[in-house]
Amino acid sequence: MLQALYLTFCILGTILPYSQFVPFLLEHGLDLQLFFEELFANRISSFFALDFTISTLVFLTFVFSEGTWLKMKHLWIYIASLVTVGLSLALPLFLLVRQHKLEAMSSQSELTST
Repeated sequence: MLQALYLTFCILGTILPYSQFVPFLLEHGLDLQLFFEELFANRISSFFALDFTISTLVFLTFVFSEGTWLKMKHLWIYIASLVTVGLSLALPLFLLVRQHKLEAMSSQSELTST
């Protein structure tokens, strides 16, 4: 059940942000100056941009510490999803794979203890 929820969040986390970003790209191209001007256009947008920045740093720390501890492979995938889509995909994707890994470890633990 939890894995299905994380998968749903992955899908929504890709579609919803891109529904706003793709029209910007079509209208302005990859105009980074305009992008950052609009990102920090007022205090509310700056609040969300800074909140995202801190959350991203926390996420990266979590991915490398938890991923290393659980011996998860291909940690670069979460960085790639963070850069290409955003935290709205990268976080639920990591949690989805992490949950799968935890359940596999739990099943293996149960098999060895019986």
